[in-house]
Amino acid sequence: METYLPVGKLPRHLLASLLDRYANLTAGVVLGPRIGEDAAVLEMPDRYLVVSTDPITFATREMGHYAVTVNANDVVTCGARPRWFLMNLLLPEGASDAEVERLFQQVHAACRGLEVGLVGGHTEVTPGLDRPLLIGTMIGEVAKDRLVVTSGAQVDDDLLLTKGIAVEGTAILARERETFLRSRGYSEESIQRAQAYLDDPGIGVVKEALVAVETARVGAMHDPTEGGLSAGLYELSEAAGVGLEVEEAQISILDDTRRLCEEFRLDPLGLIASGALLITCRPGDTSQLLRAIQAAGVPVRKIGRVVPQTRGVVLIGPQGVKPFPAFERDEIVKIFAE
Repeated sequence: METYLPVGKLPRHLLASLLDRYANLTAGVVLGPRIGEDAAVLEMPDRYLVVSTDPITFATREMGHYAVTVNANDVVTCGARPRWFLMNLLLPEGASDAEVERLFQQVHAACRGLEVGLVGGHTEVTPGLDRPLLIGTMIGEVAKDRLVVTSGAQVDDDLLLTKGIAVEGTAILARERETFLRSRGYSEESIQRAQAYLDDPGIGVVKEALVAVETARVGAMHDPTEGGLSAGLYELSEAAGVGLEVEEAQISILDDTRRLCEEFRLDPLGLIASGALLITCRPGDTSQLLRAIQAAGVPVRKIGRVVPQTRGVVLIGPQGVKPFPAFERDEIVKIFAE
């Protein structure tokens, strides 16, 4: 019997089953599709190419910036430097040439900021859409001895989190519900500050990821995106076959995030969290890595450690140890379902 799917990522068990049955790997594939791995790795004679693709489906403003940045994030978490970007832009009927040009300008600016080339893609006006959809593909390259994969986390690694949560979710809430927030008495300053999370603290993780691989023995890096910190932790756990112990008191929930989540009755642990970066590293490197990332101007905390898989993904708080909260879909979906 057919099962109808909710909005958001495919359930992990369904996606894992589909990949097991239908992924068609060929020669030269170093890393193919797996739960928790956001990029493919392809072997070249002298280096690896790292390729990722992601759509922008929740944000409707600054889509070009989002598309370039989140795809660059997936590539750099493999230790690779982003190099080339392609975009597939689908526009609703009635879109104007000025709207298209704004999107191209956004993509151009984001690519230029990362020294990435816009090298191809596809554009069309598509019937049946109620908003533009932008699907990006980023290609990067990394030396063969510098590759990092999510499955590389090892038991006894320390677990770090940069910036805090949920940067992207906060920006989307403030941008997509600006009029509502104003009606609720939020000041223009607070709305604009939350909207600016797109750039400050920013949804990109390229700088801190490159610092990490240049500084420490990094086991894994993973950026929690759709599904928030919760999904990021469970994906890392599944990819590496490990458990995770997370200290509740060490999770940095950004002030504007906490306030907006209370307003919309959302749980920040399940809110789309691009801008944060999960890193595992050997305990002897933790202090040096924390200092290096902080010196680069990026806040970072040790939030836990990697443990055997049998312990699961758990949250340690004032009430003791419990399974880390899991969400069927990203919390941001709730505001679009209203």
